[in-house]
Amino acid sequence: MPAELWPQPVLDLLATGDDRPVFSDGDRVVTAAEMSGLVRRIVAGLRTAGLRPGDGVALRLGVTAEALAAIIAAFAAGARVSAIRPGLTPDQLGHLLGSDDARLVDEAGLARLLTAPDDGAPLVAAGRPADIARIIWTSGSTGTPKGCAQTYAAMSAAWAPYPDRWPPAVAELAGRLGRYLVFGSLSSQVMLEYGILTLAAGGTLVAAHQPDLPAMIARHRATASVITVGKLHRLVHDQRTRPADLGSLRALLVSGSPLAPGRLAEALEVLGPVVFHGYGQTETGMIAMATPAELLSDPAVLATVGRPPEVIDLSIRDASGRPAAEGELFVRTPAQATAYWADPAESAEVFTGGWVRTRDLARLDANGYLHLTGRVRDVIIVEANLVYAGAVERALSADPAVAEAYVIGRPDDVTGEAVHAYVVPATGHTPDPARLRELVAAALGGAAVPRTIRVITGVPLTPAGKPDKRALTTLSHTAGR
Repeated sequence: MPAELWPQPVLDLLATGDDRPVFSDGDRVVTAAEMSGLVRRIVAGLRTAGLRPGDGVALRLGVTAEALAAIIAAFAAGARVSAIRPGLTPDQLGHLLGSDDARLVDEAGLARLLTAPDDGAPLVAAGRPADIARIIWTSGSTGTPKGCAQTYAAMSAAWAPYPDRWPPAVAELAGRLGRYLVFGSLSSQVMLEYGILTLAAGGTLVAAHQPDLPAMIARHRATASVITVGKLHRLVHDQRTRPADLGSLRALLVSGSPLAPGRLAEALEVLGPVVFHGYGQTETGMIAMATPAELLSDPAVLATVGRPPEVIDLSIRDASGRPAAEGELFVRTPAQATAYWADPAESAEVFTGGWVRTRDLARLDANGYLHLTGRVRDVIIVEANLVYAGAVERALSADPAVAEAYVIGRPDDVTGEAVHAYVVPATGHTPDPARLRELVAAALGGAAVPRTIRVITGVPLTPAGKPDKRALTTLSHTAGR
């Protein structure tokens, strides 16, 4: 078996880490040697229960040292690992468990696995390169969650556990991961990837069991964490009105959706040079990233999602599939998924010729920074005119009175579909619908002008913390102007 097959570098790191702290949970500190022992016991328990390489394991666990050990152990045993994240609806949970023939490991099941003895023998990764290593479920914000299937070969090509593979922006981030605050589910793609990066950088994962991020950072003297755009906005607001002690903080990795330039600049002003703005997808992993230094050195970078590392290939194509200066973004990353689990039709549409179709519209500027300009499927057809919601949202957000803007389409008896907008006001401002319509008309033409504009206090969020535009369709829009 290849020495570097995933998760061998993590197994080796833990086996040789001795008393180095790798996980902190309140007063409990777990060393590398102790974590290695937990992993060995869980692997033994899985094998005693009859699990063999290629078998499925679905993990529904919290944020504990044992949960982290279970994730690593399931990979070490060569299983097909599927994470059950918090917040799924009953229908979504039923879909996930029904589509993957896997044994469910919850907290009670994990306790039983931990009764297995630890023989102390070194672990060797048992996965097979072509086997599916994990199924990463998308948020379901566009419908039923899709399972992105990633092979052991792909996971072995990832950069997180290998300092010599780190792109410059990742290396900069890794140096700030002394105490990485973790929450939600350790097996989520982002949380696990940067957790492994933390271990490889010599840092410690720190468990957070309360939703109050400023309090958790202050209490645990955390140096880094992942944050969604919505939570970042709230953190910036709270730091303006009732500041917490965030003196230990060195890195916040913004995840989930692009951040408007004005809000990104505000976050850097209020929080300091700690914000890393990146872009990625469940299907691909990280695609691009901008460091705080880049964001602060050139205001133009604020409107981008950073530069892609050299190991990532980009292809921007027009509707006919030909290369274009601006169009749909296709990417190839070292550790990308290969298909959607049990969904050949959707797989054929997205995974094509070794490329992943992002269904995002993008362009590269002269300095190699990536700009996202909309989504291919986020289209409203107004009198046969294609109106991209992202473009309307950016036009609305250009008004100083607007902090955030969200656009959806609804059926219309006259135009087929019509644009409807929801705006969150900037602090101390009241958006003027007439002015906003003028801005949109000037930038995009009359077809893109919103039929209604409604002021809201905040956008609904999915369980994953992303803006839930589907939920906006249930809001009354008759009160909009």
